[in-house]
Amino acid sequence: MLLSLPFYAIVLYVLSKSKHQKVVSRTTYIWAISMGVLGYYMSSLFDFVGLQYVSAGIERIILFIYPTLAVIINRWIFKVAISKRQWISILVTYLGIGIAYWGEMQYFENTELFLYGSVMVLLCGITYAFYLVGTGKLVPIMGVSSYTSVAMLSATVGIFTHYLIKEDYTLVSHYLSMDSPILGYVIALALVATVIPSFLLSSGMKRIGSNDLAIVTSIGPVATLFQASILLQEHIGTLQILGTILVILGVLIVKKRES
Repeated sequence: MLLSLPFYAIVLYVLSKSKHQKVVSRTTYIWAISMGVLGYYMSSLFDFVGLQYVSAGIERIILFIYPTLAVIINRWIFKVAISKRQWISILVTYLGIGIAYWGEMQYFENTELFLYGSVMVLLCGITYAFYLVGTGKLVPIMGVSSYTSVAMLSATVGIFTHYLIKEDYTLVSHYLSMDSPILGYVIALALVATVIPSFLLSSGMKRIGSNDLAIVTSIGPVATLFQASILLQEHIGTLQILGTILVILGVLIVKKRES
């Protein structure tokens, strides 16, 4: 987040000098800040706590639930209709999640810690779902670049406030030193996994809406599940593969245009 911060700050500064920048209310900015804290700081916190007790594979399986939660939240709060195609997609996706989760659960002996970790990851999915819904409402008002920059800068403040209170802040300089083997991973996470996706997400939200985007982004956890198997040597069984196929099918259903 420290390496990502300059990119968002520069974008926000350039926008503030632009004659075409949208004028928005203070309330809108407060909502954008809240979405950043909720969607990146709180979600990340729940996610990393949960990852201490469950594998990356099961974490991804649980997170499959957030796209459909976003659709349901839109229906519950904003009365956004759920189409027949989206309902089918939700049902197929949930079936795939259930099958994959059940298959993964068979490999864990400590059920109590497993369930605790699962709940933490589920809270990550819920908070991120609210972020997606809020983003869908705020991007049209603020614009893609402005909203993304404000949200991510506020998330960075939240993350570093937490870190400086709870952890040894001297580790930051150690991790970012030029001879640290971690530096390359940190740079990749900052650019490839944080800055670029955050702007792509907001831009996609503006074009297809939060409901369809939420379901389409289910492909992310699917990709991570297989990456965990290949790169981290985590087990992936028949049920996980079957569940993953159903989730992908659910994504394809919602992506196919209504005839």
